[in-house]
Amino acid sequence: MSKSILICDDELFIRESLKSMLIDLGFDEILECGDGAKAVELALATFPDMAILDVAMPGMDGITAASEIRKKLKIPIMLLTSACDAATVKRASACGIAAFLTKPLRQQDLLPAIEIALQHVEEIEHLKEKIDDLRELIENRKIIEKAKGVLMEKNHIPEAEAYRIMQKEAMDKRKSLLQIAAGILKAG
Repeated sequence: MSKSILICDDELFIRESLKSMLIDLGFDEILECGDGAKAVELALATFPDMAILDVAMPGMDGITAASEIRKKLKIPIMLLTSACDAATVKRASACGIAAFLTKPLRQQDLLPAIEIALQHVEEIEHLKEKIDDLRELIENRKIIEKAKGVLMEKNHIPEAEAYRIMQKEAMDKRKSLLQIAAGILKAG
């Protein structure tokens, strides 16, 4: 489990209660503040593993603060609220809120919400990495296909033969197929 967390609520009693629960759950670094602007400042300065923000605070509310934090940090953010309407839920989901916690907060509700939020963010980051890998694979494939087309047109040979020529050259020169394809395209 993560060991650092940012909590932000304008009510000191709520912060103290939440802090006590988090200490019991094993968090060893608990950063706290009482307004949304300070939460953004603190998060960007300290890089916590996650954050719990009150929805309704004077000045910058929790959802706005969460949105600002998530522009720079991809951490799970949970919102703490005493009442939740459809518009609030819609705003929160649009900025990637991991969970809602309702006041009065019970300790037995906190651990599952934290674990699920952390797991969810981890899964999303893993999927983003896979997407990036697939994009790179597609771009590489496009280069190889263009090079194969150049060989086919230049030498008047079928596709399979052009591909075999590229493979053989890659093995002979101990280079990747992508490197050979880039060389073919560069040579024209």
